[in-house]
Amino acid sequence: MNGKKVAAFILLIIFLDQAIKFYIKLNYFIGEEHMLFGTWGRLHFVENEGMAWGLKFGGGLGKIALTLFRLIAVIWGTFLIKGFIEKKYHNGFIMCAALIYAGAIGNLIDSIFYGVIFDASVPYTTMVASLLPAGGGYSSLLHGKVVDMFYFPIITNAHFPSWVPYWGGEEFEFFRPVFNFADMAISTGVITLFVFQNKFFSDSNEKTAEKVENTNI
Repeated sequence: MNGKKVAAFILLIIFLDQAIKFYIKLNYFIGEEHMLFGTWGRLHFVENEGMAWGLKFGGGLGKIALTLFRLIAVIWGTFLIKGFIEKKYHNGFIMCAALIYAGAIGNLIDSIFYGVIFDASVPYTTMVASLLPAGGGYSSLLHGKVVDMFYFPIITNAHFPSWVPYWGGEEFEFFRPVFNFADMAISTGVITLFVFQNKFFSDSNEKTAEKVENTNI
């Protein structure tokens, strides 16, 4: 697989991710929810500080550190994918790496720029954010919040059995996290790598062995 195709695929993932986030940010208020598939799938607008499960990391300085770490990881990933292409790794492996890489960039864009280009979304009101507001954004560079919107609770209104320590009798819900398209790309890449790792790496080893044999001849 050549570099142009991989780059086009990465740009497509980033475009779709950002297009969905822009739509949600400009049309939904925090907490607004609409059904997608009957009574199951939902669009539910939330924002988080950029970590998994909506966790925070050390306040303002922690947020900057997390964003910079992600930026360094994305830069490093650029060289990794370039190397995978040059070494002719299995196409499936390269596409999985591209999915993870594109997803990381998608969420990084939120963290770096969204605080500057959007004003704040107001929870549980009819007010939605605007793009490039006259008074400036809701925060500064590197302090943007990641936009999440996909919510697919499989089990709702359930309760832990009374004999379960600590959580006994409390309400239980699965699957609780709200995620975005970038998260889907990352998860798809990671899961596919895990499931097909033997095929990806065995094919690559076979190609390497063939090159060695041809060289010796």
